[in-house]
Amino acid sequence: MENPSKACRIILFPLPLQGHINPMIQLANILHSRGFTISIIHTQFHSPDPSKYPHFTFHLIPDGLSEDQASIHEILRVLHLLNTDCIGPARECLRKLLSTHDDIACIITDAMMYCSKDVVENLGIPRIVFRTSSICSFLAFATLPLLQEKGYYSNNNLDSRREDPVPELPPLRVKDIPSVQRPDPKHALKIIRNMVEGTKMASGLIFNTFQDLEEPNLANLYDHFRMPTFLIGPFHKFFSAASSSLLTQDRGSISWLDTQKPHSVLYVSFGSLAAMDENSAREVTWGLANSKQPFLWVVRPGLVQGSEWLEWLPNEFMEVTSQRGYIVKWAPQQEVLSHPAVGGFWTHSGWNSVLESICEGAPMICSSFFGDQTLNSRYVNDAWKLGIKLENELKREEIESAIRKIMLDREGQEIRERLLCLKEKIDVSLKTDGFSSQYLNALSDLISSFRSAGL
Repeated sequence: MENPSKACRIILFPLPLQGHINPMIQLANILHSRGFTISIIHTQFHSPDPSKYPHFTFHLIPDGLSEDQASIHEILRVLHLLNTDCIGPARECLRKLLSTHDDIACIITDAMMYCSKDVVENLGIPRIVFRTSSICSFLAFATLPLLQEKGYYSNNNLDSRREDPVPELPPLRVKDIPSVQRPDPKHALKIIRNMVEGTKMASGLIFNTFQDLEEPNLANLYDHFRMPTFLIGPFHKFFSAASSSLLTQDRGSISWLDTQKPHSVLYVSFGSLAAMDENSAREVTWGLANSKQPFLWVVRPGLVQGSEWLEWLPNEFMEVTSQRGYIVKWAPQQEVLSHPAVGGFWTHSGWNSVLESICEGAPMICSSFFGDQTLNSRYVNDAWKLGIKLENELKREEIESAIRKIMLDREGQEIRERLLCLKEKIDVSLKTDGFSSQYLNALSDLISSFRSAGL
């Protein structure tokens, strides 16, 4: 019998940020390997290079962002502008695709592109939502209206309640709740509410996660989102994200790792968007220096506010660490984490990085900057016990202590043992009868059923 996916085209509509483009391109590759034809509607802002994906068709739409708006670091404003200005262009693009292709089964959109519910309105095409975060953080976003009602967003005595537990969302503390520390959380709450409500109107929900890690949250998820749900991660175990990187990767980092002893190097990367002030950056430098451990540090231009790149680094730091430290602007992260020389990962706790660290068995030191990072780091530290969360402002003494625990002490070894068990479960999940493979089969069947039904 002919595979129904052979006659199906899927439209993908990603959010144009590095941590969202990577998993969406991976998902596109996964579905393409199942026989589906892939078309991608993408903004001009942060557009991937189509030449890297000759098996996909790209359709660029204007996004309305000026050069100044596109280069800003205020993510909430970018999200608002994209979801406001992309409705018309995306709708017109989708309308043309529907008029010229009779094989379109559905559209898969990033959950943060919540404008997609307006884009597809009255066009008769099913919409599946892809959430690039963990289930536990998505549930926290879904619970925010309740937390607001209970006063968690009140500024009254907020500082005194920072360490208090949140009974509705164990193991979170008040300081872990998304956007609660912003001077005016109303804008963030509106965007999150739009994302959650937009998801509830979808025909299905995809997560880049795996059941053995987040099974305790599944029942709660189904209470909030009554729709077919698919846990088909980790995506990068199917296809690497290297080709979808918006930043140039420094291959010298791998050559340098080749010269280091097994499990001796701490890999440090705070992602593609995080920024810190110079004082915090100096605490990081001296924490690394005082730990006496070899390190590979990704210092992305823009990581330190007001700097071009490394001009803020103290000369003394460079002298002290020149024989055991290596600094690059960007690194091929999956390859780095799988390298035998890497023994730990100091991360910003973005979900892609957490998943990659779990898959490669690298104990984590967790910092967090915004969004779901505070939630992810809390789960890594308290629930899954796969790393150490740096709780407060960056201080060199705490950094040095965390590095030594991860790289040298028994605590780090115990984390590695737990990670090894999870790695084995991931391998099983990806096999033919494993959870991730079963979810992928079910997703393929759902998409094919849309086409068969003529929806």
